[in-house]
Formats: sequence, C-alpha cells, structure tokens
Amino acid sequence: MNSTYCFRSVFVSDVHLGTPDCRADYLLDFLKRMRCETLYLVGDIIDLEALAIRSFWPASHAAVIAEILAIAARGTRVVYIPGNHDAPMRGLVGQSLAGIEVRLNAEHVGADGRRYRVSHGDEFDIEQVGKRWLTWIGERGHRLLLMLNRSVNGVRRRLQLPYLPLSIMTKSRLSGALEYIRGYEASVAAAASADGFDGHICGHIHFGGVRKIGDVLYLNDGDWVEHCTALTEDASGAMDLLHWSEQVTRLAHASSERLVPLPIPALAIGSLAAERASVLRTAA
Repeated sequence: MNSTYCFRSVFVSDVHLGTPDCRADYLLDFLKRMRCETLYLVGDIIDLEALAIRSFWPASHAAVIAEILAIAARGTRVVYIPGNHDAPMRGLVGQSLAGIEVRLNAEHVGADGRRYRVSHGDEFDIEQVGKRWLTWIGERGHRLLLMLNRSVNGVRRRLQLPYLPLSIMTKSRLSGALEYIRGYEASVAAAASADGFDGHICGHIHFGGVRKIGDVLYLNDGDWVEHCTALTEDASGAMDLLHWSEQVTRLAHASSERLVPLPIPALAIGSLAAERASVLRTAA
C-alpha cells in the first residue's frame, strides 16, 4: 500500500496542463499521495495560451483538475495564484471557485514565524533583469530539447530507469541561462527584502531553487514540465524542494538550523538520496 506524505503546506507551479510536455502522471501521483493544510497553486497551472492555439487535453490532465477539486472538497485550503500562461484567471481575483481562492499573490506565515510573499514571479521577469533563457538557444531549440526530454524519458521508463531531467541539466550548463537565473533570483530577493518579508516563494522560470540571498530566503518550487518538483513545508516550518517521479528525493532544504541549497551546475536527482528516508513524515 502506498504511503501518504503529510505536510503543513505545499507549493506547486508551472504545471502547464494543456501541453504535451506536462508530466501530469507524476503530479497526479503526488497529489493523491500527499495531505496538507494549505495547497498553493503558484501559477501556470493550466496553459491557456497553449490551449488557445492547439486543443490538447488528455484524460490525465482532467484527472489532475479533478484531484485538486477533491483536495479542496476534503477541507484543505487551496489558493490559486495565476501566472502569465493562465493570466485570464486574474480577472477572478478575490473570488472563490469550488472552494479554491483566487489571489493575485499571498502572504504565507511559516510554522516557525517566517513571513513569505507568494507570487508566480513573472512580475520580476523584466528586460532589466535579462531576457528569458530561451533566447540563448532559441525558442525552437528549447522546444526540440523538450521533445528530446520526452523521448529519452519514455525510453528510460520502458527500461525501468529513473527520470532524467535532460532539459534542466542543459539549462544549468549554459552560462547565459545561469546568469539570467541569478539575476532573476536577486531581483526577487531584493523586492522581498524591501517589503519586509523573510522570504519569497515563486515559480515561473522552471528552475527550482533554495537560496539565502542577503537576509531573504529565495524559494522556487520548480515545475512539472522539466523538474517535476514541489516545495513543501513541514510542521516545524522547514522547507524542502522535492523531486517526484519513480523516486522521491529531497533536492534542497531550508530550516532555521541549516540550509542545503540545490546543487549547481546540475540538478542532481540523487544528491540527497541518503537523507530522503528521514525527511518525509509518512502515515499508513
């Protein structure tokens, strides 16, 4: 019998339902096996931009929406913060849909008292920070990389090999991409510090991260196109970036006692594998 993973809060973004690259299978497994008090959907959950161009909605994508609705119906607080790919949802800010709150952004107070601003993060993706990393290899190159990512991992799955984040590994080896990512992180942290927050939780750039920048904790929950990651908070307020595929692995950790940032220059799926048995609280 599969274990149930218990958290205080969970943060998920950049799912991009409605696109072929969405790993709805992994996300659905995660949603079914976790329990939390608050679930934050931090933008780009449904890719309305892509759906406006091409109709793509397999059963697994509908199942993710159904599971989110079921989570809200069970009494979990669910907060939806639209991103740039589901921006039309911002017209519903302040409303509640099937028990799901729609907010432009949110303030999350951790169990340890730390105050975090939660937003999708596209508001920080401005020209002064740097252009999207896609421009370093071209949008067509990125699409080709994602197709290759799907193909390679399809073969690996048939061979019963673990998921390999090929596109993320490529990103992390491009100096231009890393320069953009660092500039973006610095911009997010500076704004959070100026507004008196202890940290900022976001998504948007499809690059998970746990970093202390000055006096601010920068937390990026990654995505479910390339990383297959969620940010989770436990009962003590500790934050973990979890990779979820055939294996469950903690990639990074931040608590009041210690900080273990995500390894660079590669997303090392097994980097903290030795600790993963102790990091997740399970219930039968």
